[in-house]
Amino acid sequence: MDKFGLSQPAKRVEDQRLLTGQGRYIADTAPDGALVGVVLRSPVAHGEITLLDVTDADEMPGVALVLTAERLAAEGVNLGMFGVRVPNRDGSKGAGPERPLLARERVRFVGEPVAMVFAESRAQAMDAAELISLEINDLEVKVDPVPGGADLHAGVAENVAYDWGHGDPDAVEAALEGAEHVVRLRVEDNRIIANSLEPRGCWAAPEGDRLHLSVSAQGVWPIKSQLCRHLGLDEDAVRVTTPDVGGGFGMKSMGYPEYFVTAQAARMLGRSCLWVSERTEAMLSDNSGRDLVSDVTLGFDADLRLIAFGADVLNNLGAYNSQFAQAIQTNLALKVLTGVYDVGLAHMRVRGIYTNTTQVDAYRGAGRPEAIYTLERAMDYAARELGVDPWELRRRNFIRPDQMPYKAPSGETYDVGEFARVMDRAADEAGLAGFPERRAKSAALGKLRGMGLCYYIEAILGDPSEGAQLLFRDDGMVELRVGTQSNGQGHETVYKQILWESAGIDPDRVVIVQGDSDLIKQGGGTGGSRSVTVQGTATRAVIDTTVAAFAPFVAEELGVDAADLRFEDGAFRAGNTNRFLSMLDAADMLRAAGQMTLLHQSARITLEDRSFPNGAHVAEIEIDPETGVLTVERYTAVDDFGLLMNPLLAEGQVHGGVAQGIGQAVSEHVVYDQTGQLLTASFMDYAMPRADSLPMVAFYSEPVPSKNNIFGMKGCGEAGTIGALAAVANAVQDAVWDLGIRQVDMPFTPHRLWEMLQKAA
Repeated sequence: MDKFGLSQPAKRVEDQRLLTGQGRYIADTAPDGALVGVVLRSPVAHGEITLLDVTDADEMPGVALVLTAERLAAEGVNLGMFGVRVPNRDGSKGAGPERPLLARERVRFVGEPVAMVFAESRAQAMDAAELISLEINDLEVKVDPVPGGADLHAGVAENVAYDWGHGDPDAVEAALEGAEHVVRLRVEDNRIIANSLEPRGCWAAPEGDRLHLSVSAQGVWPIKSQLCRHLGLDEDAVRVTTPDVGGGFGMKSMGYPEYFVTAQAARMLGRSCLWVSERTEAMLSDNSGRDLVSDVTLGFDADLRLIAFGADVLNNLGAYNSQFAQAIQTNLALKVLTGVYDVGLAHMRVRGIYTNTTQVDAYRGAGRPEAIYTLERAMDYAARELGVDPWELRRRNFIRPDQMPYKAPSGETYDVGEFARVMDRAADEAGLAGFPERRAKSAALGKLRGMGLCYYIEAILGDPSEGAQLLFRDDGMVELRVGTQSNGQGHETVYKQILWESAGIDPDRVVIVQGDSDLIKQGGGTGGSRSVTVQGTATRAVIDTTVAAFAPFVAEELGVDAADLRFEDGAFRAGNTNRFLSMLDAADMLRAAGQMTLLHQSARITLEDRSFPNGAHVAEIEIDPETGVLTVERYTAVDDFGLLMNPLLAEGQVHGGVAQGIGQAVSEHVVYDQTGQLLTASFMDYAMPRADSLPMVAFYSEPVPSKNNIFGMKGCGEAGTIGALAAVANAVQDAVWDLGIRQVDMPFTPHRLWEMLQKAA
């Protein structure tokens, strides 16, 4: 059991269940006999609905209900979906046009839900959906994320959803005018689709006079509040649960129309209803990620010290405000605006643009990968333009350890950081000294070889508050109820490790309970790498609460004064004697004594400050000029995650994040034609990363413990994605720089690289 303590590479306890087919996902947990929902989606990107007739569908065999916006409104459903609105630079609020649960009057992207059919079988629902008469008068389509073009929403001038800013633009401009060197670069960040292994889905069922909605999500509480708002229900009348989730990546952290329409169908029919997305349907309707263009300006003094930073960003929002969309490239990207560099002046302007495409929202990292990609691409480019080694330029500009705590231009205060130390480790582990020899060998074979560095920092996001409950059950098991939601990260394992390390509770006796709004009244869900940091601290807090609650009883049982009782090594110990009592034994004695109220303890914590994971990622790539094929030959990640709660799981998180980052950099790319049709709506056209296109990822820990939580830990869930984008792109820039190529943008597909090299030749 010593191997199950904190900082030990304990294997995931949930894998036995998940890998043997015992996982219980949305489709597995749906009630028997549930009606099946099918969505009729818009086939065009922009148009006025001139006819929507569902009469024939109503009369199809097996059909129980067909819902449209008109029918929902007639039932008193609030059609408008929630979306965050950020302040504009002039102090007004960003635009908030209605995003209806089902389209009414107009459609604005291919795949927008127009109607939903519920029938006894999927086949019957599909047949009925095909009989719905839908006529749309086409309107001008806008797909480019620049101001102007077709008017998507009344009252939204030039389709600009918001015009947000941070910092003093005049001060930055003055500093740039006085700078010894000014470097400018345009950086494109291509759109991707999350493509979770389990597509989105939900089921809803009446439970007495209450409504139960189960959804594949990253947290039940925001969805519960939205459900109550849409359907006009009291919170006590609703239960929301989440079973096992097959991947989330930020895309499942928000509400979607199908969830609330399915819940209303169950409410109207008094029957359970199920909806599960198909893959192409998911690619059309799941929130996309990234999709922005940034114009970056860096100003340096004569010693090549960064004195000013400016960024002007255009962010594609898609057709509507998704739940968090307006905050992603503004408030969240701001957290790491100037990265790990000591620069006093920074200004950022971001404009969100509506287009006739699917909504764009949080994707693994949510704003921080985009900000770091822009910054690290610009720093690497600046180094080459200024004739200095990219590693050296970073070293000159790092925030020094003696400057900590450091208040960045973003307003964030970094508690700790030893960036030069981490980068030196990365240089050693990545074989920087031997790179010229490897490059020469590639050149001898007619190949181009490049090495790219990205030094990232990220800020743990999400609700800084979290609760935990510890319940000692009559069957001898212990429930830990948590406010986070595992999407495959290994939460069950880490939380059990904390209980074993801090309370001596055998992991085999622990049951982790998550995703049930009846059992857990409040929770922050999963996102922003918050789970282990915030929930881990809450778990430790509930252990302390339990120890304090048990102590008077235990002291009496051991025959000592409470002041002489201590809890260490997982047991209550009496003074300097050899008498002790484990927490589980104490619970059994409390139960025997009828002290049942003491067997259910809870605690809630709030972290006053966030932690800041950081690290140096190094990609080494090779390009075949004859074909344009790029291969990532080596990948090295040296990360500072503070105390590693479980090194094995941390490494797995880095591997997964790097895979997604390389996927976006090398192959993944969402393409719409000028009519707004999605050309990459299947895995035949959308190139996911594959095992044979990914290298072995070398992971090393170089910890600097955080001062902002009791464990000294930092989140690790999104680091790989944040580091991989710029590491790969900078490696490509390195490989082609001597050919005179100055502009490289993801994705680095064979065709794009071949075309780039041909133009250079």
